[in-house]
Order: sequence, then structure tokens, then C-alpha cells
Amino acid sequence: MSVSVAPENPAAPATGAAQRSPDGLRRTMRSRHLVMIAMGGVIGSGLFLSSGFTVSQAGPLGAVLAYLVGAFVVWLVMTCLGELAVIYPVSGAFHVYATRSIGPATGFATAWLYWLTWAVALGSEFTACGLLMQRWFPGVSVWVWCVVFATVVFGVNAFSARVFGETEYWFSLVKVVAVVALIVLGGAALAGFHPLSSGGSHPFLLQNFSTPDGLFPHGFSGVLVTVLAAFYAFSGSELIGVAAGETEDPATAVPKALRVTVIRLLVFFVGAITVIAATIPYDKVGLDESPFVTVFSSVGVPYTADAMNFVIITALLSAGNSGLYSCARMLFSLAEEKQAPQVLRRLSRRGIPLVALSLSMVGGAASLVSSVAAPETVYLVLVSIAGFAAVGVWMSIAASQFFHRRAFVRDGGDVRTLSYRTPFYPVVPILAFALCLASLIGIALDPAQATALYFGVPFVAGCYLYHWLRHGRRRTAGAAV
Repeated sequence: MSVSVAPENPAAPATGAAQRSPDGLRRTMRSRHLVMIAMGGVIGSGLFLSSGFTVSQAGPLGAVLAYLVGAFVVWLVMTCLGELAVIYPVSGAFHVYATRSIGPATGFATAWLYWLTWAVALGSEFTACGLLMQRWFPGVSVWVWCVVFATVVFGVNAFSARVFGETEYWFSLVKVVAVVALIVLGGAALAGFHPLSSGGSHPFLLQNFSTPDGLFPHGFSGVLVTVLAAFYAFSGSELIGVAAGETEDPATAVPKALRVTVIRLLVFFVGAITVIAATIPYDKVGLDESPFVTVFSSVGVPYTADAMNFVIITALLSAGNSGLYSCARMLFSLAEEKQAPQVLRRLSRRGIPLVALSLSMVGGAASLVSSVAAPETVYLVLVSIAGFAAVGVWMSIAASQFFHRRAFVRDGGDVRTLSYRTPFYPVVPILAFALCLASLIGIALDPAQATALYFGVPFVAGCYLYHWLRHGRRRTAGAAV
């Protein structure tokens, strides 16, 4: 397959399916692809497996409130993202926003934070898929499935952006159908309609919300910890910004995708948590079984365990698919900004940054190996930084929008000319930044999550230091001359 280097100053992109973005990537994805990519990044094993733990920690009402707050913060960040993604519809968007609105060092740190987030996810997703396949193929080693799934995901990403978008659309659709089924069937059972169930006790409506220990059985501290977890649960919605550079008509598609995504996430997450919390007593839900399996079993759905095993594998592959795509585009973006080796800008004949894609897959493989060889040292550090990075990137998006709009107005720009503009400026970006910062401060108060700060903050400081040593001193010396 022949390769070429993306041009520095390409001509205006042509119309049609072969349309290219300014960085040389092909614009082949549409709004529906963006929506499902974002949904695929958010709806994952956290919802299917860990949502029960969320309910047990905060209580039924507390869990619902936590996810409502999380959805509100997502809306704040997404409105900031919308304005920036339309102005800078390029691949690896967060890095570019921060570089041009705040500074190159912040852009550099943002890019590596986000790259590491998904590289770590790749290793864990493939391992989890292999473990789940043991249910049906106990004689096949886990590493065999890791190789199979890694090959499939790499092939999907290496073919074309359109193939990636279509694959992610169908991966995500499976998960969405499972969530909708939970809300509809579980909601009907709560209303007294459960014809498939052979018997047993069924709570009526929100009966389980009134617990013997009150509305918040573990106090408000349990709700606070769950709010922090909800922030991380919604991470992945920002993938719309990563894919903006390969989207047809981003000025129209990106805002539409953002609006639809926020609404669907609100309905799906809050709806699913409400049904789970209302169906399963908070003191009986946990991590020993997926709450989806518990709910579907209670309403009499046959083959529930096998069906959910398939859905969760699909969810993991979807996350891996989106993660590899995001990693490759982030490295490509760093090279575009002259902050990484230029070989990472090399594009295949189909407009895919294959070198960046291959390096990202190597990063995922290293994460997978470390999860087996050094789970309590190297892998713990990687996971901690990845958890910290999600909120850090959101803060970068909010700050970038604030400084960009301020500079735009200061230079005489008319806000009314923007195709999409963040509402209630400057309240929205300031509130988004403040709430994200508060969540990081809250992490320090929770021993179970404080590790993210111990490794995340030094990692960011290291990125700034490296950037200054590699680029900053040279610019300072040039200015002095």
C-alpha cells in the first residue's frame, strides 16, 4: 500500500465522498456515525457491569442524582466542544484546541494524556474479551482471543475511516438495543406488567427508593463518591471532537451529533440506573453479577446470561475500536503540530495514518502485557493516569473555549457569525471547568481513587517539563537573539 505525507497547505477540499480535511484525512463520516462513536465510547462495561456497585454505594436515589449531575457536566463540556470542533474541524481536536487557545505545552500534555487513556483501555478491553469468551470456549487460551480481537480491531481501523464509522455504528447499536430493552422491559415490570416471569416478588414503581436507612443509606458522602464515578462513566462523549476532522460538513454534522448524543446519554444512563435501582434492592446489588442480567432474569427473559455476555463483549470491542481510532488520530495531530516525529503524519492511500495506528496498537499491547506481568506496579500507574486524564481533557476543552472566545471577541470578531456558539458564555465554560476541578479535588478525599492524583499530576508536570526542554528553551533562545 502506497503512502504519502499530508500537505502543509492543501487546496480547498473537493466535494463528494473523497472530500479531504485540511490535514489530508478524508471526510467520509456522517452525523449518525459521530453519534454512535460517542455512544460507543460512553456506553461500555461500566454501565453493564459496574452500575450495580454505583447503586450500592449511593443508594437508589443517590445513584440517579449522581448520573443527572454527570449528564449536566457532559452538556456543559459538549457545548464548549461544539464551538471549537466547528472552528477547528481537525483530527485529534483536543490537542489543537489547547495548543491554539492556551499554549503548545498544554496541547502537548492534553494529547499524551488522552493517548495514554485509550492505550491503557485497549489492553484491558482485549483481556476482558478473552476472559468472557471462556464461557463458550473454555479450552481456548485467553491470549488467543486477545490476538484475534486485536487483529479485527486493527483491520477495521486500517481500512478506512468510513469502515471504522460503520463498524462502530453497529457495535454501538447492539449496546443501545440492550439498554433500551432494559428500560422498556424493566419499566413495564415495575408498572406491574411482567408476563414472562413465572413468579417471585416484583417491586412496584419506585418502592425500592425508600430504604430502611433513608433516601441516602450511606449518607451524602456516598453520593459524592458516586458523582465522581459518574464523571468518568460519561467519558468518551468527547470522541465527537476527535472524529470531526473526518466528517462530512462538520459545521452541520458536529452540532447535530452533540445535541443528539447528550439527549440520548441522559435518557439511556439515567433511565437504566433508575430501572436498576428500582428493581434490585441497593443492599443486594454488587459486582458479582451484571445488574442487567439480574433485571432481565427477574422479568423472565430467556438466555439472559449468554445474551449479556455477547453484549458486554460487543461493548468492549466497541471501546477498543474507538480507543485505537482516537490514539492514532492523537499521534497524527501531534505530528501535524510539529510536536512528534513527522513519520506519524504519513497517510495510506485511503487516508489512514497507518504509522500512528501501528504505534498505538503497540502501546495497547504494552498495556496488555503490563496488566499480566506487573499489575501492581506499571499497570496500576497507567490505569491511574488514564482515570485522571478523562476529567483533565474535559477541563482542557472548557478552558480552550473560554480563551478562544475571549480572543475572538478581543480581535474584533462577531459572535453572531459563528456557525455554532456555546450558550451563556462565559458561565458555561467556567462552570464546566470548576465542576471538573471539584471532582479532582474530591478524588483526593477518596482513598480508593486518590491514586489517580498521585500519578496523574506528576505525569502532566512531566509533559510540561519535557515540552519546555524540547521546544521551549529553543524558542526562548531564539527570542533572545
